[in-house]
Amino acid sequence: MTSADHETVGAVGFAAWAAADAFDDSYRDLDVIAKVRHEFTVFPLETKGEIFAAEFDAEIVDWGAREGEPNYVSDLWVHPDHQGKGVGGALLLHLCELMTAEGLTTARIDTHAGTIRLYKRCGFTIIWHGIEFSRSMGVPLEKVHMEKQLG
Repeated sequence: MTSADHETVGAVGFAAWAAADAFDDSYRDLDVIAKVRHEFTVFPLETKGEIFAAEFDAEIVDWGAREGEPNYVSDLWVHPDHQGKGVGGALLLHLCELMTAEGLTTARIDTHAGTIRLYKRCGFTIIWHGIEFSRSMGVPLEKVHMEKQLG
């Protein structure tokens, strides 16, 4: 990903978040929406981790990030127009392959409890389920922590 792609990455992430059925309507007030849009705008500029983008017809349609611990997938966002076409799973499995090549034995991801289908299909299992405060949204959310054994 290049610096010229930062704006597109933020837009894809926000579009994926806005289209998700997982979030209660009470989270969709204008303050939360503005806060989340801002977080997606600044994430590509401020991340200390790696961002991987997937393209279709020279357009970014999906991106994932590894930030924090080396085995942690901090983000995975697929533009709504490309969901259900396998690009999210392909990128997630690519990130897992990178971790395996680095000698890591588990991959981890934390996500909203309503968005776990893809991760389960890719071999992740739930290791924790509860309520966590979302810094990006500024509200408590039902979250899951998931792991996948690598290798």
